[in-house]
Amino acid sequence: MGAAGSAIAVHGIAKVFRTEGGETVEALRPTTLEVGAGEFVSLVGPSGCGKSTLLNILAGLLAPSAGEALVDGKPISGPDIDRGMVFQSYALFPWLDVLGNVEFGLERKGVARAERRAIALDYLRSVGLKDFAAKQAHELSGGMKQRVAIARAFATDPSIILMDEPFGALDALTRRALQKQLLAIWQEHRKTVVFVTHSVPEAIALSDRIVIMTARPGEIKSIRAVDLAHPRDSTTDSFRDYERAIYADLDAELVKSFALEGQLAD
Repeated sequence: MGAAGSAIAVHGIAKVFRTEGGETVEALRPTTLEVGAGEFVSLVGPSGCGKSTLLNILAGLLAPSAGEALVDGKPISGPDIDRGMVFQSYALFPWLDVLGNVEFGLERKGVARAERRAIALDYLRSVGLKDFAAKQAHELSGGMKQRVAIARAFATDPSIILMDEPFGALDALTRRALQKQLLAIWQEHRKTVVFVTHSVPEAIALSDRIVIMTARPGEIKSIRAVDLAHPRDSTTDSFRDYERAIYADLDAELVKSFALEGQLAD
């Protein structure tokens, strides 16, 4: 937990979707979770287990079917600029250059032009892209686009950053580099981060705590604190001990997930 208490409190959040045919799909069973101010928490679990559903509820993009989600004690009723979001698909605005993308939220907040430009350039510097400020999104590689998205999310100085598999589409080397950049920015600014990933090593490398979720319908199976100093070396015995423990929690859920989809292996 963060020193300043709970930034996010989830009480009995559940989500049921209705298909076009009128059937119901239970995506998320009643879930309770607290995330401390300044804490980095990752959600891991099988595909379709409700990780992104929970994140979208925290972002105010989805309404829960039951329960409530609170930020600083206040119910989430919709999107808010104080909750930055980073998607897997980059979600950059193609009509804006790199600098304009990072400035976008600052302009919405009413920050004066000179000030928002200085802030945006500072965050572009922090992700190594200050020299690309005048480039268009289509001129960037996937990794560069995601660095812009991270800079944009942090630039508005939100208290909470929500990240939905932000490195999932990237190659291994780019992913490793961006993990280090994200960690450096988080350590400097100490925002509250909720991070969805399918990668157990990534979760261990970054997180204060890891929330392991069950197969659909998703609920929390276990929560593991990661008591390792940064930077974390994935080749050490202690790092691999965490991997083994988390994979042990996940293995049974993966079998359930495969069975649910009719893909059960021998």
